[in-house]
Amino acid sequence: MAIISDALRQAFMPKHEYESLRDEEKAWGRLQRPLVAIVVGILWLAVVVATVISLKIVFPAADGKRPFCRDVQFQTLTVSAGRDPDIFPGAFYLTEQEAADYYWMVVFIPSTIVFFVSVLYLLAGIAVAYSAPTRHGCLRVVENNYCASKRGGVRCLAILNIVFAIIFGLLALFLGSSLLTLGSGCSSPLFWCYEIASWSLVILYGGTAFFLRRKAAIILDEGDFSGQNLGLEMLEAPQVETPEMEKRVNEGFKAWMGSSLLSSDEEDGPDDYEEAYPIQTISAYQRV
Repeated sequence: MAIISDALRQAFMPKHEYESLRDEEKAWGRLQRPLVAIVVGILWLAVVVATVISLKIVFPAADGKRPFCRDVQFQTLTVSAGRDPDIFPGAFYLTEQEAADYYWMVVFIPSTIVFFVSVLYLLAGIAVAYSAPTRHGCLRVVENNYCASKRGGVRCLAILNIVFAIIFGLLALFLGSSLLTLGSGCSSPLFWCYEIASWSLVILYGGTAFFLRRKAAIILDEGDFSGQNLGLEMLEAPQVETPEMEKRVNEGFKAWMGSSLLSSDEEDGPDDYEEAYPIQTISAYQRV
């Protein structure tokens, strides 16, 4: 209750006074983790409950009753010769068993495969974001990844979670909507079970990616790729040019050019050589 009272008091506090508070004194910082943990728990519970209900529909009990399925009232259609039967709505139906088979083979199994492929990155992302700014050991799941070698482990986890959030969103839109076209009494409950589970996963993956991108700047993102470019522009230290270095470069350049340089020296005076070549040789040395 003390945290809630502090949060209410700070909500109406002037901006300059709120900004003068230390991070550990701000109530929102102390409330953020418990609230996020509660939301994550609710989303996981929604995924589990929706999945269990859909499986009970697909695999009914011994009495054959499927929960939340309604009986479809079939109407006898009288189609006269020469008329198109497609003009009668509801002329095509699937039985409950056929709808359950369609959901199991076309919708549930492909979505489950995608989930098991991606769940490791989701759990690792949640652990890394929750433990920020401390570096979590779950970053090892992407440290041998090409993405991590280019952008860093935290940013790589964020990208992977965004990708899987988009995939589950597309699955919910296309596969979920296809369930409504079956015309079965179980189409509607299967549709809602799949949509609740899919969009809960979209929120989980998307929220994890959002928090990872926010925490990427403060997490010590180091690993096996610490000596490589992790998505940052690395600036070279300026090189100090000395007369001795210039002399050594010029002598090396003369030895490398050989007779062609000697022939050009006969045509050009020594002063021309001293003015023309040192700048080029110094730049060539820097590029090497």
